[in-house]
Amino acid sequence: MGIALLLAVVAYLLGGIPFGVVVARLHGGVDLRRVGSGNIGATNVLRAVGKGAAALTLLGDIGKGALAVGLGRWAGGSAELLAGLALAAVLGHVFPVFAGFRGGKGVATMLGVVLAAMPAVGGLLLLVWLAAAALWRYSSLAALVAAAALPPLAWWLDGRLPLVAAAGLLFGLVVWRHQDNIRRLWQGTEGKIGEKAAPSRGAT
Repeated sequence: MGIALLLAVVAYLLGGIPFGVVVARLHGGVDLRRVGSGNIGATNVLRAVGKGAAALTLLGDIGKGALAVGLGRWAGGSAELLAGLALAAVLGHVFPVFAGFRGGKGVATMLGVVLAAMPAVGGLLLLVWLAAAALWRYSSLAALVAAAALPPLAWWLDGRLPLVAAAGLLFGLVVWRHQDNIRRLWQGTEGKIGEKAAPSRGAT
């Protein structure tokens, strides 16, 4: 129990590393919270800074989630432990202690934890996200489609109930974090991938 709690704390702290904020500051001193959506994720980095910085942010956010769950796998953790670490890492990204508990939407970190916990599911999830992004050019819509695909894919390809339950919780968290995006998609005012950032509308 002590090891599990320690790993959960480590997973949360890893998830809380604000790669987007750090990368944007290193690439031109951009304050990511004052441009575009105000979000710390790769999509806002792309708008505010550029493709290279966005790629670094994406890799960092995926990698920290994969590392958090990978530590659990290295320790021989059960499905329950892996599910808990996955949730802890994503919650760390959404509510990071290092950034005043104002974080991102958790999509890239969700992908990272799924890749580590359920590699086949993670690989398909990545393909779903890429296909939706290429088809509609909305990062938020691609994220929502991928999140919606996660629970059935977890059930179909993995089947371990703790991980399927975690997949459902991650889907709900992503939808909750995208409420403003859903509203803008409905109104036809959501920005597309690659559009330049305007002054911040507030962290969404």
